[in-house]
Amino acid sequence: MRDRGIRKFLAALAGLAVIYFGTAGRSAEEGRGLSGGLVVLALLAALLVWHLTRPGGDAAK
Repeated sequence: MRDRGIRKFLAALAGLAVIYFGTAGRSAEEGRGLSGGLVVLALLAALLVWHLTRPGGDAAK
């Protein structure tokens, strides 16, 4: 059960990091809002982290 909490935390952190760094690089003329592509990219990053941190794989062998 503890692994699931860590996985959720890391996945959320990855998604928030993508959103933060995606909006931090914009100029004032472009606006500060989120684009649809950035939200999709953040979701994909979170899913990738969720997939890569699953327990019980053959990676330890």
